[in-house]
Amino acid sequence: MLQDIEPYLACPHCAQPLTLDGRALRCPGGHSHDIAKQGYVSLLAGDAHTGTGDTADMVAARGDFLAAGHYRPIADALAEAATAAGPVAEAGTVAAGGPGGLVVDLGAGTGHYLAHVLDALPGRPGAALDISKFALRRAAKAHPRIGAVVCDAWRPLPLLDGSAGLVLNVFAPRNGPEIRRVLRPGGTLLLVSPTARHLRELVTALGLLSVDEEKQRRIDEKLGPYLAPAGRREVEFTMRLSAEDVRTVVGMGPSAWHTDPARLAERLAELPDPVEVTASVTVAAYRR
Repeated sequence: MLQDIEPYLACPHCAQPLTLDGRALRCPGGHSHDIAKQGYVSLLAGDAHTGTGDTADMVAARGDFLAAGHYRPIADALAEAATAAGPVAEAGTVAAGGPGGLVVDLGAGTGHYLAHVLDALPGRPGAALDISKFALRRAAKAHPRIGAVVCDAWRPLPLLDGSAGLVLNVFAPRNGPEIRRVLRPGGTLLLVSPTARHLRELVTALGLLSVDEEKQRRIDEKLGPYLAPAGRREVEFTMRLSAEDVRTVVGMGPSAWHTDPARLAERLAELPDPVEVTASVTVAAYRR
C-alpha cells in the first residue's frame, strides 16, 4: 500500500519528500497529489504524456496470460536472483537480516513480477512504477506491500536518492542515470530482457517484431557508465499455447501496436492448436 512506500517518495515538481495526508500526498513546497480510488497515485510532471502507456486491452491481455502461469519460470528466476542479491544496509554494506530498502519495479505493469519477488523477500516494501494507470489499478492490488505510482521512466523518478536496495526491470524501459540515483550503494538492478529466440515460432508465423541478436550488448553499453555487471543467466523453456493464449501474448506486448488484427486472425488460423512456443530471456544483475 502507499503508506508502505511513503518514506521513499519524492515530489515530481520539487523533489522534496512526500507525506500522506488523508487521500493525498503533499510536500513541503505545497504540491499535492490525490490518491485515486483504485489505490494508486499519479506523480507525473505536469507536461508529461501517457500515450506510450499500455492500454486497457493490453493490460487485460497481460493479466490473463501471466495469471495462467505461462511465464512462471521467469518469475521464479527473478525471485531467486532477488534473494541472492541480499538486503543492503543504509551504509551500503550487505547486512544479513538488516534493512534492505525499497524494492522498485520500473515498468511494473500489473505488478505480477514485483508481487512474486516480495513473496520471496518478507517485510520489504515494493513500489510499482508505470506510466499506465490501467496497469497500476491492478498493481495496487497485486500484493499487500505494493504501492503503485504513475510516472514516466524517462523522467526523474519520484523517489528519493538512495531509496532502493533492489530495482526490477522486466521487458521495460531502462533509465540508467535514474536507476543509479535511486539505488543505494551496493544495491542491485535485476533486468529481464528477451533473447533473439524469444517467441521465435510466433515471430516467424505471425510476422511479429523480432529481437536483435545484439540486444544484450547494447543494454550493457547503455548501463555501463552507471552500473557494473554482476552476473547473468538465461532462462529458456517451451510453452504449449492455445490459439487464445497466442492472441493474448501478442496483444500484451509491443507487437500489439504494430499488428493488423485482420491479418493476425488469418495467420492465427493457420497455426496448430495448441502450438509449442519458445520463451527465452536473460536475467542480468547490475550492481551500484
